[in-house]
Amino acid sequence: MIRKIIHIDMDAFFASVEQRDNPQYRGKPIAVGHSGTRGVVMTASYEARKFGVRSAMSSKYALKLCPNLIFVASHFDVYKNASKKMKEIFLRYTDLIEPISIDEAFLDVTENKLNISSATIIAKKIKQNIKDELKLTATAGVSINKFLAKVASGLNKPDGLNVIKPGETEKFIDQLPIKKIPGIGKVTGEKFENLGVKLGKDLKKLELQFLLNKFGKQGKYFYNVVRCFDNNPIKTNRIRKSIGAELTFSEDIDDIGAMLLKLEKIAVIVENRMNKISTYGKTLTLKVKYFDFKQITRSKTLKEEVKTKDELFEISKKLFFSHDVEKRPVRLLGIYLSNLTGKKEKPKILQMDFDF
Repeated sequence: MIRKIIHIDMDAFFASVEQRDNPQYRGKPIAVGHSGTRGVVMTASYEARKFGVRSAMSSKYALKLCPNLIFVASHFDVYKNASKKMKEIFLRYTDLIEPISIDEAFLDVTENKLNISSATIIAKKIKQNIKDELKLTATAGVSINKFLAKVASGLNKPDGLNVIKPGETEKFIDQLPIKKIPGIGKVTGEKFENLGVKLGKDLKKLELQFLLNKFGKQGKYFYNVVRCFDNNPIKTNRIRKSIGAELTFSEDIDDIGAMLLKLEKIAVIVENRMNKISTYGKTLTLKVKYFDFKQITRSKTLKEEVKTKDELFEISKKLFFSHDVEKRPVRLLGIYLSNLTGKKEKPKILQMDFDF
């Protein structure tokens, strides 16, 4: 049963929006984020990426790589509006949309509203719609499942389109470098290289039990994707796993009273987020990152849902004062709720057999 899946990924989304709306930034290396000593790059333009600037990189290091880098403040309302319009474009073609983040999504177009038989043609139309209406570019990957569509979209950014047809999947996976597989980062990639695994065909030679022993639950994912066993349907209603908030401080905090005030502020934010979506949780996790970047988490599961900022604060405070939490300068505090209560809808599965 062959499905037609498109992965749409906006190109350097935040930075591209800023360049679109501010002509003075066009053609220049920019980074959306804060340039201070604690600043982090949220998104870098392609002009900045040529120097090695990447998302989540410290602003200080980014400036070393690219001394002419221009830092731009974020405008999330503008980004959200562009994301909303992007989804409106998707809905012209299909209702089977799985948002991954504010700037990317999977679409199942096996059956579609315009009865277009080619997923490739739909991807081209969507890219053109985005270009004409949003004045932005997107890269698309097209294939028979989400894994291959996502890999395809990462091959020729920006403004690219890559298609892996049903008859090409095995050859493509065999020659796919391991580091191109989503979920394989630097550390996991090094583990595979130590095992002599460099390409998909090398990974295929490893038995499931061996992968489970080496990589835990992830081993099954690695075993399946290189055999094209990924048949996960588009999840039109993604199940939220946690609700939370965290604050990173411009300067390390070493005063316990100040830390508690910050925790109370975070509790208010989390309460607002819970109430907004009418979802609550039974497991609270406190996150602490120290001045030396060491990070710990401490959790407590309760019999009843946590619903108020007072409950959030009191439980977080108890975890904070537990005997194994070090009392030393911190740079970040966070509160998260999991084990959520709320309606879970089964994702709609659609599999039809058409020409690709």
